[in-house]
Amino acid sequence: MAAADSQNPNIFVYPQSTVKRAERSLVCSPFNLSLFEVMGHQSVSVTAIALENGLKQGYTKRPLSELACDNALGWLIQVGVLRREVDGQGITDSFRLTPLGRQMVEQYHGKNWRTPSWRDRLFDAVIRWLRIPF
Repeated sequence: MAAADSQNPNIFVYPQSTVKRAERSLVCSPFNLSLFEVMGHQSVSVTAIALENGLKQGYTKRPLSELACDNALGWLIQVGVLRREVDGQGITDSFRLTPLGRQMVEQYHGKNWRTPSWRDRLFDAVIRWLRIPF
């Protein structure tokens, strides 16, 4: 099991496999850490992340179409790192971090993502393609 911070009783304890999957998904994603740091404080819409906007803001590693962006964010929802923002009308096109996402971002605070290995990329691609939830 992942260690819990005794200073903050609101920290959830996740199985190590969940933490590893979340980290691998984050480092293999087309997004930079700065996006998730912003999501820790406010919701961010797909339109702010997609196309040239995301590149200009430093959110993405390359320009992404709205569909590619939404698919990548959707995978991070399935992994448990993100959630969709909800307003009075229902689900929006904005995203925020979950408690697991917050823990992952705090772990990398002040650093960059580690560089994913070819094994990380292959494993993430296979799991994502098959949608295996382990």
